[in-house]
Amino acid sequence: MNKHVKSLAILTLLFFMWGFITSLNDILIPYLKTVFNLSNVQSVLVQFAFFLAYFVGALAYFIASLSFGDPINKIGYKKTIFIGLIISGIGCLLFVPASIAEVYGLFLAALFVLGLGLTVLQISCNPIVILLGDPESASGRLNLTQAFNSLGTTLAPVVGGYFIFKFFAIDGVLTAENVKIPYIILGALFLVVAFFFSFSKIPSFKSEDNITGDVSVLKFGQLKWGVLSIFCYVGAEVAVGSLMIGYLGHENVLGLDHMEASTYLAYFYWGGAMIGRFLGGINISDQPLGKRVLQSLGIIALIVPFIVYLAGVPVAEMWPYFIFIAINLLLMLFIGENARLMLGVFAIVNIAFLIITVIEVPGLMVWPILSIGLFNSIMWSNIFSLSTKGLGKYTSQGSSLLIMAILGGALVPLLQGYFADQFSIGFSFIVPMVCYFYLFVYTIRYNKIYTKID
Repeated sequence: MNKHVKSLAILTLLFFMWGFITSLNDILIPYLKTVFNLSNVQSVLVQFAFFLAYFVGALAYFIASLSFGDPINKIGYKKTIFIGLIISGIGCLLFVPASIAEVYGLFLAALFVLGLGLTVLQISCNPIVILLGDPESASGRLNLTQAFNSLGTTLAPVVGGYFIFKFFAIDGVLTAENVKIPYIILGALFLVVAFFFSFSKIPSFKSEDNITGDVSVLKFGQLKWGVLSIFCYVGAEVAVGSLMIGYLGHENVLGLDHMEASTYLAYFYWGGAMIGRFLGGINISDQPLGKRVLQSLGIIALIVPFIVYLAGVPVAEMWPYFIFIAINLLLMLFIGENARLMLGVFAIVNIAFLIITVIEVPGLMVWPILSIGLFNSIMWSNIFSLSTKGLGKYTSQGSSLLIMAILGGALVPLLQGYFADQFSIGFSFIVPMVCYFYLFVYTIRYNKIYTKID
């Protein structure tokens, strides 16, 4: 792995960037809802447009791989990532005409193009992280890069919330112009990174294997079940984050305004995912227990006080969150390299948190739902590594199918938004609860469905 440290560092930067962009959607939802006077369902069209692009882009990739051969095998991972960066930059810059015209549909179109660019990055970056090292520690490497993805998702609601709700708000009034400059900066950043990335020494990993017209990838049980697992995981994570600000704003919960609620969302929900992913990168490995304990405690000592300080929440009010961090760490230390078992156990924990939210247990309506991020942490990496295990030359093609399943981020929040409009925001969290239950079923069935083609 040492010879690939520089390559992993560059890829980690990309994970950070798309994490930041993705989490900004949680700010765009209440912002655009206010500007255009939208319902809950209309406002979560932000997520629908963004994550629909993942489905469309990944489906196009899969069809192309069947018709002309796997594009990544032909041009290599490096060129594919470069293309993804350019498309992402264009998507960000499309926010300029959308804000000038003040048309909600144009914002959705810009998000769709941005999503297409990130689709290309996801299809190429996740498999290459797996390829850069020992297959047995692939989930740990992916968790480590995903930790920096979570750093982006943690910072975005706070940074984005400040600029959109305060810095660019004229006399406190929100207009469609508030997002123009932030997205110009982000678009320019993508293009600059693309320029410097073109000179990097990341391996291309080209392959001469021809899989034109070959649908053998669909014979892998772990992949077929894994596609729905990604759908459920992304859908649940995005749905919970999308309605978190509205939920925390209710008087019977915390009664926070948008800016205050975005702070909780950033530091505790997305920040929890970051903590968990760093811990996952340490513990899903073959390191001795003592070394894992010391490294894990070091991560907690470094990150948690920083989050507490920035969040500005009294420590005495946060004791349930500290307990959940301790439970997260103990489970990781005990389970270790078993990615399947860890995924199943964490799914059960999140189901328990959501049951508390749905039935509105007095005194427990804040920290359990915020702590879902802690236990979401390893899910993407574990599902991805479990689903692509044994795929061989079909890895990038299988990756496109998994990325296609990010469509869950478009549909599940839409369904939860409907439940929130028809019933209540609290009751609507039954939707992600069903998603986590499927993840638990996937882990139970995994050994029976695992397929290896000779």
